[in-house]
Amino acid sequence: MSDYKNDQKLKPLVGVVSDVQIIGPHMFHTSGDKYLRALSQAADVIPVIIPCLQDDQDIKQWTQRLDGVFLTGAYSMVDPKHYGEDKIDKPYDYDSQRDALSFQLIRSIIEANLPLLGVCRGLQDINVTMGGSLYQAVQEVPGNNDHREDKEQPLEVQYSDVHNVNVTQNGLLHKITGRTQIKVNSLHSQGIHQVGEGLTVEARADDNLVEAISIDQMKFGLAVQWHPEWKVAENPIQRTIFEAFGKACRAQ
Repeated sequence: MSDYKNDQKLKPLVGVVSDVQIIGPHMFHTSGDKYLRALSQAADVIPVIIPCLQDDQDIKQWTQRLDGVFLTGAYSMVDPKHYGEDKIDKPYDYDSQRDALSFQLIRSIIEANLPLLGVCRGLQDINVTMGGSLYQAVQEVPGNNDHREDKEQPLEVQYSDVHNVNVTQNGLLHKITGRTQIKVNSLHSQGIHQVGEGLTVEARADDNLVEAISIDQMKFGLAVQWHPEWKVAENPIQRTIFEAFGKACRAQ
């Protein structure tokens, strides 16, 4: 550990939450390529996937060795039992092991005050961990826009920028990007309803849906509802988010 910390040539080690998927007859602990490459190329860190093995391993075996944690998006949804609701009748996927890993990771990271960055489901994980709730179907709530992508379209279209978010003045996201408005992609059917305790809203969409949050007690704790990792090298505004996260990890 001391050799690592004293070697300035080594890049920060960032843990990446995993999803549990059944592929063929076997169970896999996975993370998307786009997240790992954005961390490597834009944040300039070494990403390592944290498996959902917390029933076998104390989560601090990970967090005590890491310089930061990244919470990915996912096709699965947070089980609404964690915010006191029943599942609605939608063909959603759920991942109880991802739920458990995310919640333990977030609590441990906050306690250690390590840099934390979340996107899409990662934002929702943080909000629920902090006692907040989610809209289970944003598009069905009066006054909300439809924030889903068209899955019949090519990925280039699904991940194209489609609406603006209004960034909170003098907040963390504003300081990182220097912008009061950012155009973003939108690929989610769930979103924040009640904001969790100790969280600050960093951006909202035009329909007032929360699009970014920060964790008050942390030096760097940020999450966004959109996908800044998508072709991040071609989007200088989104790249600043990863660069700021990488800088915070190096400061560890």
